[in-house]
Amino acid sequence: MGRDIFDAEHDAFRSSVATFLDKEVVPHHDAWEAAGIVDREAWSKAGALGLLGLQLDERYGGGGTPDFRYNVVIGEEMARRGVYGAAYPLFNDMIVPYLAALADDEQKERWFPSLCAGERIAAIAMSEPGAGSDLQGIRTAAVRDGDHYVLNGQKTFISNGILADLVIVVARTDPDAGHQGISLLVVERGMEGFSRGRNLDKIGQHAQDTAELFFDEVRVPRQNLLGEEGSGFVHLMTNLSQERLSIAVSAASACEAIFDATLGYAKDRTAFGRAIAKFQHNRFVLAEMATDAHIARVFVDDCIKRHVAGELDAKTASMAKWWTTELQKKLVDQGVQMHGGYGYMTEYPIAKAYVNSRVQTIYGGTTEIQKEIIGRSLGI
Repeated sequence: MGRDIFDAEHDAFRSSVATFLDKEVVPHHDAWEAAGIVDREAWSKAGALGLLGLQLDERYGGGGTPDFRYNVVIGEEMARRGVYGAAYPLFNDMIVPYLAALADDEQKERWFPSLCAGERIAAIAMSEPGAGSDLQGIRTAAVRDGDHYVLNGQKTFISNGILADLVIVVARTDPDAGHQGISLLVVERGMEGFSRGRNLDKIGQHAQDTAELFFDEVRVPRQNLLGEEGSGFVHLMTNLSQERLSIAVSAASACEAIFDATLGYAKDRTAFGRAIAKFQHNRFVLAEMATDAHIARVFVDDCIKRHVAGELDAKTASMAKWWTTELQKKLVDQGVQMHGGYGYMTEYPIAKAYVNSRVQTIYGGTTEIQKEIIGRSLGI
């Protein structure tokens, strides 16, 4: 379908991103999946091309643009290729907003150049063994001690957890203040008491390192407080809409890629002397898949327009997140079925898409959480 949300500059950027991914990411992705982690060089090469820190000031090596459509281009091109290991959208869409909005001048000088260059890698640590979508239930705590915070606790399911040099940790700094007692502390590699558990063994997205993090009496300098003490929850809520839109962007593009792969296979694969796409049942399934993918594209593009204009609300972002990711699960299941036995073979992209898609309805807030947000907005 024709799209009217991009201009010539976005198209040129897309061409550069596609070339980079085809040269520096796609050929290595199978090896990264086997290793359970990407090479750090994948980050430094992305930084050299200007793919990191798109919203950060150019003086630090960032892109210097608030235009989220550039982020969209990266997310779409990665989803179309089924490459998740080098989590550039995680950094650009979910971590950079906190840095851009909250870092003071000293923090910018200290962190931004190396992050934009891909020399240092960042993560954000929200989820805990006993608190996932309910951020008010976190137990990781930090107590003021002079010019430091003493941080104790545990985080889990942290993307980039093994590679990360900087981790934005969501911690409780006032146990009696409810959501107003939550702050954001930046923990750096090498701080005493900061350790990582195992690289978690997931059913999909194997190239993306995901870890447990442990904090045992970690002394975090006050200079590493991101934003004001006690304001962390508000900032988290402010940025979640973009995070959910980012996931919807990848889901919509994945839906298109899944359909294209399934259609191509159905046209080539023969049974009983004709292409399996010619059988009425399969033709109808493909017609449904084409329609679903088209609707997802129209919906997500509208959300992108609204977000760029500063008009995307939490309710609509939640709608986009749950609906597109559930659709991705549906379409990939149909795609595997259409492929038959070959759909169960990991050498086929549809099989990898099947396992890689499953987490989409979980991270960034589960489908159930998104429906709860929408339901509350309806006054029920």
